[in-house]
Amino acid sequence: MNTNTPHDPVGWHGTTILCVRRGGTVAMAGDGQVSLGQTVIKGNARKVRRIGAGGAVLAGFAGATADAFTLLERLEAKLERFPNQLERACVELAKDWRTDRYLRRLEAMMAVADRDRSFTLTGNGDVLEPDDGVIGIGSGGNFALSAARALLTVEDLGAEEIARRSMKIAGDICVYTNYNVIVETIG
Repeated sequence: MNTNTPHDPVGWHGTTILCVRRGGTVAMAGDGQVSLGQTVIKGNARKVRRIGAGGAVLAGFAGATADAFTLLERLEAKLERFPNQLERACVELAKDWRTDRYLRRLEAMMAVADRDRSFTLTGNGDVLEPDDGVIGIGSGGNFALSAARALLTVEDLGAEEIARRSMKIAGDICVYTNYNVIVETIG
C-alpha cells in the first residue's frame, strides 16, 4: 500500500531536477527518464524549460507530466500578469494551487528560478527559497542536492558544472534517474 501523500516527493519516481546558483549564474538540470512502475517509458523527456518573457525564468518539474504542464501554463500566465516578479507569480500560483478544487489534485512539484531568486513550489501551498541557492526535487532530488552542496566547496566549479556532476551522482544512485540530462542556464 502506498502511504505517500500526493505531494510527497519521496513517493514519486521518474525524475531528478536540480537548481544551482553560483557566481552570478543559475543552472537548472533535469534528467530525461519517465518511469511507469518499474518500467522506463521514455528516456529523453525534457523536464527543464525556459518560460516567461524572453525565457527569463527556468522551470523544472517532478511528478505527473500532465499535471506539471498544467502548472507550467498557470505559472506562465501569472508571469504575464506580474512581469519581472517571480516571487509574486509563484505565490499567486501557490494560492490557486492550494484553493482551486481541480488544481489541488495535481501531483507535481516545481523548481523555478530567475536571475535573482530560486523557489520550490508544492501543492501544499509552499513557496520555498533555499538558503544556499540549491534546490533538488524528484526521486533523485536529495542525492543531487547533497552532491551539489558538497561540490559548492570546490572553488573552481561553476553552477553548470556543479549541476552536471551532481546529476551524474544522482543517476549513479537513483534507479529512477538517467544520464540524459538537460541543463539550462541564466547569467
